[in-house]
Amino acid sequence: MSDSGRFDILTPPSPVSSYTEWDPLEEVIVGSVDGAVFPPWHIALEPVIPADHRQTFRDNAGRPFPAERIALARQELEEFSHVLRAEGITVRRPETPAQDRPYATRDWSSTGLYAAMPRDALLVVGDDIIECPMAWRSRYYETLAYRPLLKEYFRGGARWSAGPKPELTDEQYDLDWAEPGPGGPTRLVVTEFEPTFDAADFTRCGRDIIAQRSNVTNDFGISWLRRHLGGDYRIHVLEFDDAHPMHIDATLVPLAPGKLLIHPDRVREVPRIFKGWDVLRAPRPVIPDSHPLYMTSKWINMNLLSLDETRVVVERGEEPMIDALKEWGFAPVPCSFRNFNSFGGSFHCATLDVRRRGSLESYLDY
Repeated sequence: MSDSGRFDILTPPSPVSSYTEWDPLEEVIVGSVDGAVFPPWHIALEPVIPADHRQTFRDNAGRPFPAERIALARQELEEFSHVLRAEGITVRRPETPAQDRPYATRDWSSTGLYAAMPRDALLVVGDDIIECPMAWRSRYYETLAYRPLLKEYFRGGARWSAGPKPELTDEQYDLDWAEPGPGGPTRLVVTEFEPTFDAADFTRCGRDIIAQRSNVTNDFGISWLRRHLGGDYRIHVLEFDDAHPMHIDATLVPLAPGKLLIHPDRVREVPRIFKGWDVLRAPRPVIPDSHPLYMTSKWINMNLLSLDETRVVVERGEEPMIDALKEWGFAPVPCSFRNFNSFGGSFHCATLDVRRRGSLESYLDY
């Protein structure tokens, strides 16, 4: 009881707390490929689906991804989850609703995609877990797979927010989008009609959050997030030499305080806000040409997950990356993930930091 005679209500520590990409990881959500289906073809897919797989998407809209690919990726996710648990990390998993079930708004209809990439759909900043207003119609209800977990975290003391649910009408898209051509300016397929963003277009460095505009994230969405987060955070919007931007975590990856991994072609000059940081230009990926990558480039080899300031999960077959990380002072944790890569992501995409042991600090000097 307080001096005033009233009983004090103690707020429990939030089960959600994460400020950086590298503080010691304590709890994480790992996605699922179960039930994954090809989404209906739409102009929003055109800029980011590899050219040699666009017809595959058109031909298989609403149908499951190959069963053998799903089975192999599921096995790798189980191995990955086992690796994380062995490192002392609590692993949570989403539900797997039927993705081939049609749904509709007043203006359009679609089927789903998957619940494989929680990093795309949800953004954790401090004790706030934010549902993102995603630009793909096939991902309109993707966060429903995580709703039981969101309810649990909220009841445990976390904040739970959501960006404005977008209409995703034709006004949201540049319906005349076309390849910019060699040397041409980057042309984005999303307009500024309403705010949209994927969480994977943001990377967290304590009080400073690095963002990029992309084919799913517009200025309107970045402005909404900046205002939502308030004065404790500074969002820096960077531009890269990328004709088809979608998600920043295979372009610029802060792995630890003062340690920045960058794409050797997309990042021509190190951004000034990382003045004084040690920089590693990512080694070329070694994923075989024969391996199907439906939704990403080979540079998914950069999509690493930091367990703390030294331990980093990396694809077992990416030996140049493993060697480079060792020379850089890290302790790589190898894990097989090639078949999961086929679905458009790697260790960072496949996870959502629920809780990292750390506090809000500043790491950039500018």
